[in-house]
Amino acid sequence: MLPVRYPVIQAPMLGVTTPAMVAAIANGGGLGSLPVGGLSPQKTAELIRLTREKTSRPFAVNLFTHAVNAPVDQAQLDAMQAFLKPVHEKLGIPFEHKSVADFSFYHYRDQLEVLLMEKVEIISFTFGILEPDVVELLKSRGCKLIGTATSVREAIMLDLLGVDAIVAQGFEAGGHRGSFLTDEALPQVGLMALLPQIAAAVSVPVIAAGGLYNDQTIKAAFTLGAAGVQLGSIFLACDESAASEVYKEAVISSGDTSTALTKAFSGRWARGIRNGFMEQMEQSGLEIPYYTYQNSLTSAMRTYGQQHNLRDYISLWAGQSAAHARRGKAGEIFLSLIEKLNF
Repeated sequence: MLPVRYPVIQAPMLGVTTPAMVAAIANGGGLGSLPVGGLSPQKTAELIRLTREKTSRPFAVNLFTHAVNAPVDQAQLDAMQAFLKPVHEKLGIPFEHKSVADFSFYHYRDQLEVLLMEKVEIISFTFGILEPDVVELLKSRGCKLIGTATSVREAIMLDLLGVDAIVAQGFEAGGHRGSFLTDEALPQVGLMALLPQIAAAVSVPVIAAGGLYNDQTIKAAFTLGAAGVQLGSIFLACDESAASEVYKEAVISSGDTSTALTKAFSGRWARGIRNGFMEQMEQSGLEIPYYTYQNSLTSAMRTYGQQHNLRDYISLWAGQSAAHARRGKAGEIFLSLIEKLNF
């Protein structure tokens, strides 16, 4: 399926995953995944090169394939900024009111030249699908493509697109949902129900993601039709994680009911540990702007919260099994799993 020794993938977690984490998994024989969604071409190249300095083995680069400049109403932005301004004032960080024209975002097409120049072998993507011409271009260069689906219908679309593998992301998974169909309700299917249905509906290998953390859960996924597994939350508290200490502690002390889906921080549905900002946003009753805009508006607050270990102002992305996250080196955590799986 993929040019790695073990069919175990480290999930790309933007803001948490580092080149050191990716390299540790790659060096252990798994597939490390480097998240670059929404980053500039320059930053994308820098992260790829930093990872290559730490490993000579293949790793995936993960893209965001959503629309970046979706229509947004200025009145909606104004209302959200009126809500966020006192939050910034309370924290003592600057706040600058913006109009729609003040925002600019990078699209994944802006990163393509870098990916080709760096000869990236494996590209995964989420939040949407690649355009057919991009698929043709990347495949002509020998790239393996991995899409993300949260429903059978999404998986079939990816299969028809010509991807090499599909991540079946269950409802348990931490972080942003990979859902991309806007003409249906947000898929809320657990992995154990989703996985066998996708495996039966598509012609390519399926990678299971969501709630997996030990040999028992991983073996269950293989039994239900997975050709590989993707784990994220288990690495949130590792040494190579960029998560702040308060984030790591929140993850380790979480329980099975500690997380919830929210749009509060980014404008896109994501699973994270409940905190003060999520509650404030829910109580406000405000309509949250589209992903890229809301994500930009809360960026300074989240950065400040991360730097100062303020749990209530950080997006604490985590899955329903996040309490099983492990301290220690990512490579050792990975290899302890592999030893129990007897590949």
